[in-house]
Amino acid sequence: MTLTRDARLLFATRMARMFGYGLLSVVLVLYLAELGLDGARIGAILTLTLVGDAVISLWLTTHADRLGRRRILLVGAALMLGAGVVFGLTRDFWVLLLAATIGVISPSGNEVGPFLAVEQASLSQTMPDRDRTRIFGWYNLAGSLATATGALVAGLTAQYIHGSGSTELDSYRAVVFAYALIGILMALLFTRLSPAIEVPMAPDVSVATRLGLHKSRRIVLRLAGLFSLDAFAGGFVMQSLIAYWFHLRFGADPATLGAIFFGANILAGFSALAAARLAARIGLINTMVFTHLPSNVLLILVPLMPSLPIAVGVLLARFAISQMDVPTRQSYTLAVVEPDERSAAAGVTGIARSLGAAISPSLAAPLIQSVPLAGLPFFIGGGLKIVYDLLVLRAFQAVKPPEELP
Repeated sequence: MTLTRDARLLFATRMARMFGYGLLSVVLVLYLAELGLDGARIGAILTLTLVGDAVISLWLTTHADRLGRRRILLVGAALMLGAGVVFGLTRDFWVLLLAATIGVISPSGNEVGPFLAVEQASLSQTMPDRDRTRIFGWYNLAGSLATATGALVAGLTAQYIHGSGSTELDSYRAVVFAYALIGILMALLFTRLSPAIEVPMAPDVSVATRLGLHKSRRIVLRLAGLFSLDAFAGGFVMQSLIAYWFHLRFGADPATLGAIFFGANILAGFSALAAARLAARIGLINTMVFTHLPSNVLLILVPLMPSLPIAVGVLLARFAISQMDVPTRQSYTLAVVEPDERSAAAGVTGIARSLGAAISPSLAAPLIQSVPLAGLPFFIGGGLKIVYDLLVLRAFQAVKPPEELP
């Protein structure tokens, strides 16, 4: 696989960013709890994080092809830096809520902000259709490995600082400030991107657009609706909430949580890489659905396990196949739209996912704090994801991307 200089930079920014998201996801809810926030307020911050991200990123990504992709990426890096600094400096709930709404914070360990849409649109225009899913597989593997490393480093760092005599709050705060520094690193890398990542020719302004879309608007909106359902389900079991559940249910400390999610994200990364080969055999939609269904059954089983090692084992088995739908979903979305709609299509579907995931954390956090109901988020999330899989299969099995056409 030969990558251009810009592609290598985009892989580097992806890894830096996902390392930061992995850092934050392990300690974020623990940090907010140490600040004295109750489940309802923690849930509100997680929800407003995703709602604010959706609104801001929708505007940024749907204008990226016209205003300049590099410019939008730099704005995203600034929002990431600002959110990390504010979270590290204040205890005030309303200031935290404002920073969560405006800034770029990832409570799940997954992508937020305008980055994914713009980066993948930039990558797509430099490769043949037949290579797109494979490159996205490597791109997702790079991100998963970085997320895994970030989760491990966060747990070990917080444990070391606390063991050295600092309070738990200060150990978590150090990780939050490290997250902010990654925003600076990303900005420096984005400044080195060349004009080749921009749309190769100016889009035809005579074509009526809405949300940056024209010919592909209908299919993108259908995909966005289904992706929002999947993300709503996923919001019940985002990584920071699962970490909190393991902490409350089994007393897992930060180092243990970091190790758990290090393993989980390593497995997720390699499952994403395997998706390209499977998709070449059975197609993008079939790969999305038939790998996602069993992973959701495993998700439902996690809270039924009687001990930490068994629950972790089931969770890891789930992660070993759960991410095979990610590069295939991303590749499919960019395959069925026009080149000058790619940033917008990825942005609209990504924002739909953020909006879908925005409500569920505020419902899940209080449930996890209630002993009799703590397993309910896993059941709701897994069940809704199964419904999503079946709806995707029904709606899009006959809609083929270019590389699958005879």
